Amino acid sequence: MNVKSEKGYTGMDIAISIVVLFIFVSLIAMLSYHLNSSAKEIELKAQATEIAVEEIEKLKNVSFDRIDDSNTAEISEIPEQRGFYKNVQVEDYADIEPNKDSEIVKRVIVTIQYNYKNVPQKIELSTIRSKEN
Repeated sequence: MNVKSEKGYTGMDIAISIVVLFIFVSLIAMLSYHLNSSAKEIELKAQATEIAVEEIEKLKNVSFDRIDDSNTAEISEIPEQRGFYKNVQVEDYADIEPNKDSEIVKRVIVTIQYNYKNVPQKIELSTIRSKEN
């Protein structure tokens, strides 16, 4: 009587193990990529928001009478923040609401643009400035 020994692994066992291992490794790699990608997107959005808030704060420190079309800028790259572009618009209240006095209220809109995965993204913040009595 010749009984075969059942010790060891067959080729099929090894093939199945490799396939299962490959699936789990690829899932972990994909999850890691998406996690890092989301973190980078959030970081860029936070940085753009911070830049917009800084621009609004700068304009809040400017006298109301000095805020006019001269504060409005074309889209320009921010020197200290490579890859970010800003656009500042100042609107008189008369432009927002027709037949209203433009000497009391102005709206300041700050738009920060950047690219994420070659797709243009933008953050837009606005504030209302009123003339102090």
